[in-house]
Amino acid sequence: MKKILKIAGLILLFLIVIMLLVAAFAGKEYSVEREVTMNSPKQVVFDFAKYLKNQNKYSVWAKIDPNMKTEFRGTDGTVGFVSGWDSENKNAGRGEQEITGIEEGTRIDYELRFYEPMKSTDKAFMSFESVNDSVTSVRWGIYGKIKYPMNLSLLFMDMDAMLGKDLEGGLKNLKLILEK
Repeated sequence: MKKILKIAGLILLFLIVIMLLVAAFAGKEYSVEREVTMNSPKQVVFDFAKYLKNQNKYSVWAKIDPNMKTEFRGTDGTVGFVSGWDSENKNAGRGEQEITGIEEGTRIDYELRFYEPMKSTDKAFMSFESVNDSVTSVRWGIYGKIKYPMNLSLLFMDMDAMLGKDLEGGLKNLKLILEK
């Protein structure tokens, strides 16, 4: 019996070492982007999207928990503004988003800080491009790094599929709002 347990322990140790070696060479970064074209002038779209409070009207993540507590710090629509959330729903968790850069009419950059259910810091952006005077292309993206050895999970999770559907849903909601 001891011999079987010893062999099982060695096999388990071997598997753990193999997984750690794979994680050492596996990718640590991910990037997910989605785009939508809407019948609304670029400045109108930008002026609506630059306010983080407006994200609660179109982001699918903000709609996960209608009882979610929110907190705002700073002047909305400016660099340094922070929108925080806290939810009992583990799919929403607790975190905050800060506007870290604004290129007027063109791009907004964010830092996403997640505290629960898992700690991480990621980057996000929205960019705006005129197709013509009344049509705008909006791109929404999220990118980040997963630390070793948790980066091994990237081999088994499809971040593009997981986050992409939420970005698509948010962009569709934004399109509905701005095309009314």
